[in-house]
Amino acid sequence: MFKQEKDWKPELRHEVRNGKGDVTFNHIYAKGTELNKNMRLFAKLVLEPGCSIGWHVHENEDEIYYILSGTAETDDNGVKRILQAGDSTLTRSGEGHSITALGSEKLELIATIISY
Repeated sequence: MFKQEKDWKPELRHEVRNGKGDVTFNHIYAKGTELNKNMRLFAKLVLEPGCSIGWHVHENEDEIYYILSGTAETDDNGVKRILQAGDSTLTRSGEGHSITALGSEKLELIATIISY
């Protein structure tokens, strides 16, 4: 299946997981209709400077963040790191994380959630 960026489905969410500000979820492939049942999310996320996805724990699923542009601070099970373009994190089932857009430019990343 081939898709162009113009075919992605944008969704604006407010205070995701009790985070700050807005996050745009650009759904590259749709859950339930295009993704297999074990894939819950495959999207490009965009966070304005200072916005965040709050701390949350994953159960029976893994989530990968791959940073495309901007600067992020992540909290991966209590370990804080600064991420740049090309960096990634993997949060496994039973683990928790959060992410915040730092600096003056938007944070853009690919988020993938795989359930099991």
